[in-house]
Amino acid sequence: MASIPCTFQIPFTSKPVNSLPSLPKLSSKFLGSQKTLSWSRPSRIGPSNGSRTQCWFKFGKNGVDAEGAGIYGSQGRDDFDRDDVEQYFNYMGMLAVEGSYDKMEALLNQNIHPVDILLMLAASEGDKPKIEELLRAGAKYDVKDADGRTALERAVNEEIKDFILGFSVQKA
Repeated sequence: MASIPCTFQIPFTSKPVNSLPSLPKLSSKFLGSQKTLSWSRPSRIGPSNGSRTQCWFKFGKNGVDAEGAGIYGSQGRDDFDRDDVEQYFNYMGMLAVEGSYDKMEALLNQNIHPVDILLMLAASEGDKPKIEELLRAGAKYDVKDADGRTALERAVNEEIKDFILGFSVQKA
């Protein structure tokens, strides 16, 4: 089960308030509790008088992992597009290193599917989680760029090459 720890800080005062209408009963499968807030009101003083609640979110049906919940790895090959390539290019700091979008545009203009471009970029960065996500989505590691290099040839090291090949064999 994939869970994300989180902490909420909610300031409340316990002073009864008669002027407020009855508030609805709060129920949440995330927090696992039901409370009626008819006598509570948020404090305007700030979080210093608040309470802390720790909760664990359960993703998907019956608390399955993130992939089963459709959060990670549920995308298919055609769910990736040009915008995903640009966002990844920016997120990984490639724009800062390159100084322009020229390399990204060159890949996009070669009629290479965006998911395959993303795999090439992720392999060159050694980004294992992204590589796994892309391979699950159907990225092909043997697609060549304009220089004739594949994602395997762009891989930052042997560990990444082995990871790509191992995952591809495992998937088959």
